[in-house]
Amino acid sequence: MVIRELMNLVIEKKASDLHLTQNEPPVLRINGKLYRSEEKALQTEDLKRLIYSMLTDMQKSEFERELELDFSLALEGLDRFRVNVHMQKGCVEAAFRRVPLKIPSFQELLMPPIVENLARKPNGLVLVTGPTGVGKTTTLAAIVDFINSERQELIFCIEDPVEFVHSNKKSIVKQREVHSDTKSFASDLRHFLREAPNVIVVGEMRELETIS
Repeated sequence: MVIRELMNLVIEKKASDLHLTQNEPPVLRINGKLYRSEEKALQTEDLKRLIYSMLTDMQKSEFERELELDFSLALEGLDRFRVNVHMQKGCVEAAFRRVPLKIPSFQELLMPPIVENLARKPNGLVLVTGPTGVGKTTTLAAIVDFINSERQELIFCIEDPVEFVHSNKKSIVKQREVHSDTKSFASDLRHFLREAPNVIVVGEMRELETIS
């Protein structure tokens, strides 16, 4: 079993998530419910080998130091995935969230008109909040894509990890991934401000310095 085969399985089954866990076959989340695939159960060493096959040496070192790792995975010709690698009962495990290549519009997301009005404001602070899985990242991506399509701006995005990928339209969009392109949200914000951005998107508000 290789990672590409598993990603293809997720796309083929139209699953939103993939879970690799000890003594279980790969588990798919489809329409909110978990389904065990027909693959064989993954034992400790096979599971570690499979997960480590997609990590760089730097990512392996970081994971072994922190025991947690978040990153994005993009294989040629496939959708992107947000990946969390973690430990559970001494075993290396992973969870994958599928990220569609196409950024949905406000209309496709059934957003109220106020969201479009907020995206057109020349100044201000917009917070997108809520529990896990309600669509915060997708909403942010839709807002950025809307601005990118309408205005000539310099848009900076700091994300952990980068999920939706923006191409330049009327605007220039710069996306930086924490731990890959920069050390932290706070340090990257300081550098961004020197480049006179029109729009700054902060993917996470984790610590006091970034919030300040």
